[in-house]
Amino acid sequence: MTPAFLSARAYDKPTANSVRRAVAMLREDIDAALERDPATTSRLEMALASPGLQALWSHRVAHRMWQRGGRWRLPARLMSQTARFATGVEIHPGATIGRRFFIDHGMGVVIGETAEIGDDVMLYHGVTLGGRSMQQVKRHPTVGDNVTIGAGARVLGPVRIGPHAQVGANAVVVKDVPPQAIATGVPARLRFPAPAASQPDLYADPELWI
Repeated sequence: MTPAFLSARAYDKPTANSVRRAVAMLREDIDAALERDPATTSRLEMALASPGLQALWSHRVAHRMWQRGGRWRLPARLMSQTARFATGVEIHPGATIGRRFFIDHGMGVVIGETAEIGDDVMLYHGVTLGGRSMQQVKRHPTVGDNVTIGAGARVLGPVRIGPHAQVGANAVVVKDVPPQAIATGVPARLRFPAPAASQPDLYADPELWI
């Protein structure tokens, strides 16, 4: 089921309630970004200077246009390409993205048409959620809630990344990653951290970040 805020119909007739929902969603995005980016301390700075947020907001508009189909598809593609030029982030308007999504730094991120991304997901720069098929089928990854994908990682094909999993920097993932697992290396190998290690430690596990 498509989340309400991604539904094209929800925005056909702007009302006071829809405007309030849109403002609340923008604030939620900004607050989620602030929690993940210690270099920024104000909502205004985050809104104006975060290419990841700007790419996300542009995508949400383009995605609603894409859902309408027909003559809306070309303008949606043009909007996504304009956002790519401005931010360095390429998100196909057909991709589905959940709440509180954040891309840190932004440059070089590519998200394919049939990708599905859950809530509270974070990507670093250079991440690719790409396809491995030329057929018009589900060919891009499905990323569960609370997943972190490190810089330069490639997740390819209709694989599933389970909730709370972590994909290390520069990893190449072509198979499913179970919930709470850590995938690092080329091709990616799976590890399962101790339950106490719920938050990644930069120095204890540098493969997640480098």
